[in-house]
Parts: sequence; C-alpha cells; structure tokens
Amino acid sequence: MENYNQTSTDFILLGLFPPSRIGTFLFILIVLIFLMALLGNLSMILLILLDTQLHIPMYFLLSQLSVMDLTYISTTVPKMTSNFLFGSKSISFVGCGIQSFFFLTLAGAEGLLLAAMAYDRYVAICFPLHYSIRISRRVCVWMTMGSWLLGSINSCAHTTYILHIPYCQSRAINHFFCDVTAMLILACVDTWIYEYTVFVSTILFLLLPFTCIAFSYGRVLMAVYRMQSAKGKKKAYSTCSAHLTVVTIYSAPIAYTYLCPKFLRTPTEDKALAVFYTILTPMLNPIIYSLRNQEVMGALRRVIQKICSMKM
Repeated sequence: MENYNQTSTDFILLGLFPPSRIGTFLFILIVLIFLMALLGNLSMILLILLDTQLHIPMYFLLSQLSVMDLTYISTTVPKMTSNFLFGSKSISFVGCGIQSFFFLTLAGAEGLLLAAMAYDRYVAICFPLHYSIRISRRVCVWMTMGSWLLGSINSCAHTTYILHIPYCQSRAINHFFCDVTAMLILACVDTWIYEYTVFVSTILFLLLPFTCIAFSYGRVLMAVYRMQSAKGKKKAYSTCSAHLTVVTIYSAPIAYTYLCPKFLRTPTEDKALAVFYTILTPMLNPIIYSLRNQEVMGALRRVIQKICSMKM
C-alpha cells in the first residue's frame, strides 16, 4: 500500500491508529469524542435558536463557532474512522483536495471568528454605552461572512498549489488527513517558497488574531478590575476566561505545527497536536461555553421546562 506511485492518483493516509489493541481503544475514544462534539455543538446551536434571551450578538457569534466546529470535526474524523473500520487507507486525489480545502478554510475562518468574538466582549465591557451602535446583528453577519470568505480564499490558494506540484514515488501521507505540511514531504520539487507562504498565512490567520485577542482582553481585564459590581466582575471574568481557554487550546498546537521548522518536529508530534485542534477543540468548545456561562445554563433550564410543559 505504501508503494503507491505516480501511476495512481490516490493518496494513502497512514492514519492515527496503530494496528493493535491500543489502536482499537483510540478508535473507540475518537468516535465517542466525535459523537460528543456533534451532540454538544448541535445542542448549542438549537439552544441559541430556541431561547429568545440568547438572540444577541455574542450568542450569534457563538452559534457560528459551533457551526464551524461541527464542519471542522466532520472534515477529518468520518474518513479516518471509516478507513480504520474497512481496512482501507486510500483517499482519492479529488477527495484529498476537498478535505484539504475545507480544513484550511475552517482553520483560517475560526481564528478570525475568535477574534471577532473577543472584539464583541471588548466593546461590551469597555464601551457598554456604544455597544448597540458598534455591534449589531448586521455587523456580526458581516464579520462571520468575512471570516468564511477570507478563510476560503486562503484555502483555495494553498489547495491549488498542493494539488499541482509533482509527487515522487511514494504517495503515503504520514497523517490522518490531507495536511499540507505532511504532503510537502512527498514533493519532488523544492517547496521552500511555498513553506514561506504557509508561515505568512499562519501569522495572518492565527498569530495576528491571537495578538488582537490578547490586546482586547488586556483592556477588558483592566476595565473589569475597575468595576464596582461584584456580580458584573464575576460574569465578565467567566465569559472572558472561557473564551481565552478556547483560544489557547486552539491556537497553541497550530502555531507550533505551522510555525516551527519541520526538522524540529516529527510526524508523530504533528498527528498528536492535530488531535487537539481538529478533534478535541470542537468537543471542548460547547462544554467550556456552557459550564462557564450562567446565561447558557439558564437558557438550557428554560428550554427543558418548556419541552416538559408541552408534553404535559
């Protein structure tokens, strides 16, 4: 299988699961995480749609994050698990391109959306009187659309390049999805210029938003410190800490993978880190935002009571 050459257009995904009991255990664990991510993100989307008290910009952006997370985890896990179940490691040339496109689109779009969410909290806490003017449903829609559009443009450029470079005899990608950094190793040409563009894209779509998030939350913490209301402080700290947790879990592994020189990384490290931002983060996001947010928990209780009253 690993001796695929240029006579075939298929790629081989070596995968995440070793052929042993450990592999079976990891498979079951990944499937459970996938199901939890589906349930958690779908529940968050439905909750925000059903509860009118959550029809505000902050929760609109949160619902869009759940949509992205649902698509994100569905881009990699179903193919990975089906390959393990059916004993196949191949992925078609077109399938690899589609997977790479969606992964890169979502990776870029989510970084920008997290920055938009931080801006929303910055305006809400530092400029509460101007909030309704600066942040509206229309502004949130434009920020969301901008995240998707910029992410897809960046992804289209990278996917087009990675599918048009010549590959050597081996088409075995040492990863569990079509990651561009893992595919570059198989190229028969010098790719240093393209690697530089990956570096630049990571700065634009990850480090720059992360810097903006850090700056906005620095200002937020200063504003919260000056608050007189203990309840207001607690609510602000809860919301901001949840968002910072999500940003850190998502950004740190990607930054290491795409900014660190490849000679300092191993394929095993890349796959382990990829689990964090492609599988664990989509599962953790709804948990973090619900458990650390009293408004979400209150909305959940109201929806459950409404459903119970309808049945009676």
